[in-house]
Amino acid sequence: MSPRCKKIACIGAGYVGGPTMAMVALKCPDIEVVVVDINEVRIKAWNSEELPIYEPGLDDVVKAARGRNLFFSSDVKRHVGEADIVFVSVNTPTKTRGVGAGKAADLAYWEGAARMIASVSKTSKIVVEKSTVPVKTAEAIEKVLRRNCSDPAVQFEILSNPEFLAEGTAIEDLERPDRVLIGGKETPSGRSAVEVLKSVYEHWVPAERILTANLWSAELSKLTANAFLAQRISSINSISALCEATGADVGQVAHSIGTDSRIGGKFLNASVGFGGSCFQKDILNLVYICETLGLKQVADYWASVVSINDYQKQRFVERVIEAMFNTISGKKITVLGFAFKKDTGDTRETPALDVCQGLLQDNARLYIYDPKVTENQIHADLATPKFEWDHPGSRTPSRKQDSIKVLQDPYEAAQDSHALCVLTEWDEFKKYDYERIYDSMMKPAFVFDGRNILDHERLRKIGFIVYALGKPLDPFIQKPYS
Repeated sequence: MSPRCKKIACIGAGYVGGPTMAMVALKCPDIEVVVVDINEVRIKAWNSEELPIYEPGLDDVVKAARGRNLFFSSDVKRHVGEADIVFVSVNTPTKTRGVGAGKAADLAYWEGAARMIASVSKTSKIVVEKSTVPVKTAEAIEKVLRRNCSDPAVQFEILSNPEFLAEGTAIEDLERPDRVLIGGKETPSGRSAVEVLKSVYEHWVPAERILTANLWSAELSKLTANAFLAQRISSINSISALCEATGADVGQVAHSIGTDSRIGGKFLNASVGFGGSCFQKDILNLVYICETLGLKQVADYWASVVSINDYQKQRFVERVIEAMFNTISGKKITVLGFAFKKDTGDTRETPALDVCQGLLQDNARLYIYDPKVTENQIHADLATPKFEWDHPGSRTPSRKQDSIKVLQDPYEAAQDSHALCVLTEWDEFKKYDYERIYDSMMKPAFVFDGRNILDHERLRKIGFIVYALGKPLDPFIQKPYS
């Protein structure tokens, strides 16, 4: 292995590959960094003024390095062949058919990438797992690489370097990470490869924050980190249901337990549910791994985290229907927010999807507004079967498209609406003129705050009937027919 890296190629120009490589290029001006993807439309967008993903601060980082030592290209084979280090950041979607369907990770894209790397490699390379993968994936990938490279002089070292980014704060997370984890084989060549990758991060990350581990520990750490974070959300969401039943306030409960230094206050905000590309997918993968290893009790424990998340979304839908006199058929409902969290346009596994589908099942008419999600994206997501969102070519027209309108103005979206459902915690939602919105709505006018971001007492004074997750119920909602 080369003791020094001169060129990095990253396969996959998505939410992980693009921002990560942009930061590497910015901080390592002596290294050529090329992000490659077979999707020419996406590459064209990365080379334009309108980047394909929204992330605060990303524009500035890309523009500072692009054309200097950061490049985006669809010439995959050339740049992978020339690279010293190849990051692989491709989809690892949940299988939709066959053994493990609905739980196991589909590694077809990873295997395809490995075969391509092997076929174009004329020099030894460090291959880095950046995608979230099941534990022991490196072992399988190494076999694919070695059996498909015709030059016996070419050597491959596999490293696991999982990402721990949060969308909305990805640039800050990349610039000042809590830790960088690098896993490699505990052999001389494995340790050498770890040092090469470590030297890249040492351009800007303090050495004490760069952790090293064996391959299997690094692979499992990513799945475990996401499972623990999701478990905290499901835990507080389960308590939100109990709070509503008893008159307690989940915000006060969360604050109280969060001041305990053993627990801490992060990921204790009750909400309509967690979303994003990783949490559910990674937990289901963890469940599948445990099941295949005969660890049924462990698998059942982690499966319950997903069950509570589904329960929370369904509970929200049922509360909307119950409060509105047990029928929303033909009623206009305004959905504020479709992204799975604020400061991103990402809609993968967004809780808004299941909530909207639940409302549509009862024949509601949905008027949707999100500041960063396009109309085409919303319609496509609502037409996509579960687990199919990251499988190309799986989308089919929805039979309920006529019941869905996507608008660019929240006030227009609220006009003549029976209810507002807040499903993303965008800051701008706190600043709206709710007197104006109330005056434009049908009466009684409902607000269902699935993120607990609004001033509920003020809304009640205006005249709204308010439901807030985990808060004492509005008397009207407690007795909807009185």
